[in-house]
Amino acid sequence: MTKRLCSMTGFSREAGTLADGTAFAWEMKSVNGRGLELRFRLPAGLDALEGPAREAASKKLKRGNVQIGLALRSETRAPLMPDPAALERVLELATGLAARIPGAEPPRAEALLGLPGVMRAELAEPSEAEEEVRRAALIAAFQRALATLVASRAGEGDRLREIVTGLLDEIEALRTAAAEEAATQPAQQQARLMETLDGLLGENGRARFPEERLAQEVALLAAKSDVREELDRLAAHIHAARALVAEGEGAGRKLDFLVQEFVREANTLCSKSASVALTRIGLDLKAAIERLREQAANVE
Repeated sequence: MTKRLCSMTGFSREAGTLADGTAFAWEMKSVNGRGLELRFRLPAGLDALEGPAREAASKKLKRGNVQIGLALRSETRAPLMPDPAALERVLELATGLAARIPGAEPPRAEALLGLPGVMRAELAEPSEAEEEVRRAALIAAFQRALATLVASRAGEGDRLREIVTGLLDEIEALRTAAAEEAATQPAQQQARLMETLDGLLGENGRARFPEERLAQEVALLAAKSDVREELDRLAAHIHAARALVAEGEGAGRKLDFLVQEFVREANTLCSKSASVALTRIGLDLKAAIERLREQAANVE
């Protein structure tokens, strides 16, 4: 059964409300990476969530740089209570200042309570059981966000499979064209050698050379420009790449390595080319392989 090819690019968001009325939102964004790197950005006091969240993500994701953030917003307004020590200090200062100013009225309560620091918000500390329920709800929401991210990466992978398959088809067609052109190189080289001898030694100048020597020179030139091994290896690499795409899951690292082999064979083919036509095909081949490299970098 063919497994889905996955991209390393994806996004997910899972939002909701906790039992205490706190609104939350998990956001996960994934991009290319050589390995798996998980970066968490959690609110203060919720660091305990990172361990189980990291473990869950590591089981579902193989590669990619993933940024994971949690945002909280409480709709509950904490009751305001006076700070006795702050109120006593402000009252003392205000009373002393009023006593020093002739005709000044004594400080009013509402004015003192409106001063910064006199009133403070007080929330009851949740019990450990309540905190455990809160963490469990947030982890459950994280699991849903993670599942959405995995689905997003798989959807991108489906599109990536089509692109990579199309590029492999293009590379295979160019490889076939290169093989056809390479088959004509020995005859072309022999014709050029004879033409060069005639140019240097006059018409029919090649007649001065033994046929055996001419055959040796033609064979030497043909050996130097023989690209059959490169074309055979390129065909094998194409077959292997198709197998990796069909394999799907976890194919990224192997495909990265294989593309390097594609590049090596294409470079050698261009360096051995003895005709303008084969060089042109080789350059088109290198361009197609470069596009394949760019797409392979997205595969998980």
